[in-house]
Amino acid sequence: MSVRHYAAVRGKLPLREKFGEFNWPFVLVIGVIACIGFAMLYSVAGGHFSPWASKQMLRFCIGMMILCAVAVVDLRVWMTLAYPFYALCLLLLIAVQVAGHTGLGAQRWIDLGPIQIQPSELMKIALILALARYLHGLDVEDVSKPLRLIIPLAMIGVPTSLVLMQPNLGTATILVMDGASLLFLAGLSWWWIVPTISAVAAAVPVAWQFLHDYQKRRVLTFLNPQKDALGAGWNISQAEIAIGSGGVTGKGFLHGTQSQLNFLPEKETDFIFTSVGEEFGLLGCIALLLLFAVVIGYGIRIAMSSRSHFGRLVALGLSLNVFFYIMINGAMVMGLIPVVGIPMPLLSYGGTALLTVMFGFGLIMSVYVHRQVEIPRHSGILL
Repeated sequence: MSVRHYAAVRGKLPLREKFGEFNWPFVLVIGVIACIGFAMLYSVAGGHFSPWASKQMLRFCIGMMILCAVAVVDLRVWMTLAYPFYALCLLLLIAVQVAGHTGLGAQRWIDLGPIQIQPSELMKIALILALARYLHGLDVEDVSKPLRLIIPLAMIGVPTSLVLMQPNLGTATILVMDGASLLFLAGLSWWWIVPTISAVAAAVPVAWQFLHDYQKRRVLTFLNPQKDALGAGWNISQAEIAIGSGGVTGKGFLHGTQSQLNFLPEKETDFIFTSVGEEFGLLGCIALLLLFAVVIGYGIRIAMSSRSHFGRLVALGLSLNVFFYIMINGAMVMGLIPVVGIPMPLLSYGGTALLTVMFGFGLIMSVYVHRQVEIPRHSGILL
């Protein structure tokens, strides 16, 4: 064993060599997608960097620094910090209920003066880290034991309930999907999965009674958007017009009439993907989705290269988290599911969401940089 390989196994590589271990093609693809986002924010602002593109560029630069800083931290440090970080995010979610800032009819932000943070975005990362640490300490056959499932189910259920109270159905859905995916990847038996899905389906009529009025309107609008095309159905109707009018090749950069003439609401945030469809057409959307597929593919490949179970779960969980973002946002703007307010990663304008995604990419990179580090399987179960 060479000295360098021995140092990599022990996680003792010098800082400069850790940067040399980065998966730079992974970073490059992330940068390309972010540049597409800058271009679309420039376009929907009528060909101006202000007010969105310039701020998004600055945030991305900060995000790249976060990615690099997170990546060089030993994976075992992140494992040690998993529970404290989860607890901190849980406290922030409680703080939102007590003294959170309300915007667009929902209480989701904590106002810190010059900046606002959305704890529910941070909780997506914290949940994956905490579950990965817990599941790292279990053998495959132990994951499906009822007593072993109490803790991870509580880890998923408590923050999900707090997020639903904001209300934020989209983020709550992703938290459940992230948690369920990690349990499945850790070896949860199908004997648990199938009955759970059946129970959730059976509970839908009951859950309907607890939805807010605006959430019920979103579901009804999804089922029949033309019933109130000038009211509740305006968003999705305009999104479908924008995507449909782009055709195969699109109208061209800066020529998206739906966004340029302000017919398209939330064009810089949740509905930015529709602008891609309008200006670059079907081919542009496919190309963008292929770039996202490359990012997710890198995440899965990095997970498979890790010698630690914790590293594999973290990289797979975070890759799936990005996939859920893309899947839900894309389906939402195309009218395949109700509008739930989930941004498109790296494209949608927003501070906490962008920096959180970059933090997640940093953790995936940390798994790659420290892929040779072995962590004993039963070192993660202690709370």
